[in-house]
Parts: sequence; structure tokens; C-alpha cells
Amino acid sequence: MTSHSWADFRSAEPDFADTVRQRFEQYKHHVLATVRKDGSPRVTGLEVEFRLDEPLLGMMPNSRKALDLRRDPRFAVQANPGPDAEMADGDVRISGRAVEVTDPGLLARFIGEVKPPEPFHLFRVELTEVVRTGLEGGDTLVIQVWRPGHPLHTVRRGNDDGSAAGTP
Repeated sequence: MTSHSWADFRSAEPDFADTVRQRFEQYKHHVLATVRKDGSPRVTGLEVEFRLDEPLLGMMPNSRKALDLRRDPRFAVQANPGPDAEMADGDVRISGRAVEVTDPGLLARFIGEVKPPEPFHLFRVELTEVVRTGLEGGDTLVIQVWRPGHPLHTVRRGNDDGSAAGTP
């Protein structure tokens, strides 16, 4: 599957990219899914930092999630849904490959902006999918999906089409 940088995504779908970024920036902590050595999923908490014009994933040295990504870079990050059970701002997820940042200049710029506890691992994302799911008009489920090389795809499902609004 083809992957693209955040800049590629933002260039292709600027309004959607802004919506996704704003949704991630509403809360500090999110949920990261990685692949364990045995192939099973690992789900852990994570902060997503939008710095240097892209989302960056910082992790403690030799944390299980960092070791997972070094071995198998596939990931998904689900934005924190927040305390609102109604999901008024929608549900956002980015997926793709995490690539460890090793460039000393880029790491120094990140440290200068974020001041993370050191040492740490830092990963940038190569996107394979960006998804937002939300409600429109209270009873219509709206699913927006972007994949590299394809235009933004939007599906609307509501009670008038026979499907339940909460069932994608």
C-alpha cells in the first residue's frame, strides 16, 4: 500500500487535514496501536505532537511500542474521544508507517520546541489512511476516508436508508 507524508495529505485535502489536526490537538493523550512480535495488536497511550509541520510520535527509550515500531512500522493512532459520549467533534484516526527520526538537526529542533524527557524515540508518520467519523444532523453517520492517490471519499448513512446511524 502506498504511503504519503502529512505534507502530501495536507496538499491534497487541506480542509480535511486541518479538521484532523484540530481534533488531535483537542486533547493531549491518544491511543496508539502497534503490532507485537507475535503479530497480535498492542494498544497503548501516546501523545501526538504536531511540530515541524507534521504529526510526530515521541516515546520513552526502549518502550514496547517503540520496539514494536522499529520491528514493524505499521501503526494506527486514534484521537482521544474526550469526555463527550456524543462524539460531537467526531472520531479521527490516522494509519500508516512510523519512521524513526534519526537526523540530528531535526531531533534538535524537536527538543528545542517540545523539551521532552531525554533520551527518547521520535517517529514521523507516512500515511496510508486518514478517517473521520461523525454525526450530521443528529442521525446521519458521516464517514470520510482519505488514502494516498485517491480523492476524499465521503459516505453518509442514516435512518432513511435503512441502516442504523451508529452502524458503519
